[in-house]
Amino acid sequence: MPNISYLCPKFQMMKNHRSAAPKAAKGARPQTEGKRSQTGEKRPYKKENRQDNKERSFDNRKKSTQFKEKPFTSKEKNYKEDTPSTFYRKTAPKKPSQEEEKGIRLNKYIANAGICARRQADQYIAAGNVEVNGKPMTELGYRVQPTDVVKFDGKNISAEKKEYILLNKPKGFITTTQDEKGRKTVMDLVSGAAQGNIKPVGRLDRLTTGLLLLTNDGELMKKLTHPSHGVRKIYHVVLDKKLALADFHKIQEGLTLEDGFIQVDDISFVEGSPHNELGVKIHSGRNRIVRRIFESLGYVVEKLDRVVFAGLTKKDLPRGHWRPLTQQEVINLKNLNR
Repeated sequence: MPNISYLCPKFQMMKNHRSAAPKAAKGARPQTEGKRSQTGEKRPYKKENRQDNKERSFDNRKKSTQFKEKPFTSKEKNYKEDTPSTFYRKTAPKKPSQEEEKGIRLNKYIANAGICARRQADQYIAAGNVEVNGKPMTELGYRVQPTDVVKFDGKNISAEKKEYILLNKPKGFITTTQDEKGRKTVMDLVSGAAQGNIKPVGRLDRLTTGLLLLTNDGELMKKLTHPSHGVRKIYHVVLDKKLALADFHKIQEGLTLEDGFIQVDDISFVEGSPHNELGVKIHSGRNRIVRRIFESLGYVVEKLDRVVFAGLTKKDLPRGHWRPLTQQEVINLKNLNR
């Protein structure tokens, strides 16, 4: 073996150290402190002593357990006496009183109808905005009976739970509750989103994407779809070619289509994009109205996305996802054009 001590001095030191150590006898076990006597004799194994030690240690543990058993039992007793009764009284569901079973408080009835929050409802009640059975009701603690007819600002309201779901519709889904041909509908996207029988507000054609509201609030649905209310919608439009400036002005001034005259509320090119991308603001709810406007001028709409509907936006709502409206959003919808 070649000499490599000049490469690693430590190697030489370790080698010398091992050579200086005395070799143990063949078959002998290495000595360890505390295990054998100095003479190297193995201590005899005493089974009786081992059993005595085991019994003695077991007795000690038993005595120790008996010593600690009493305070543990006392602690457990205190827990049973003090904690469960008070804890159970706090978390047990409160049974409705006989008065609560007779009817629902008027402010809660108004809140459940989606008009406003309870605190605001008290203000409306005190101001005389609420009628019960044809008479103004200013009593804040009044309980509405099942046979009562409640009106808010002259319109009937119902305490049935209203649900409002906002969907960011993807391409390829039909806006209907069911399809005879078995095609995918928007109801497949909101399955389990609501307990009530929600329906789409208006419609988006199969190739159009973007915001679609679904609800079981028939009064709000009628309000948002009726032309007289002029609910604003904003679309992002992508054409197959650049929009000529002359056609841009024609759309601004209004066009006559097969079903009558139509004029958009506003139209503009998307900043920083080619002139085939536009934003169109319109309140008309006619079928395929945005597509038909551009088709009448010889353009093909390659992409149509509704980005705003009645003040609602797609913020934090990915394509194909849905979310319930907040209470404030519902109030804003009900107060449109007031």
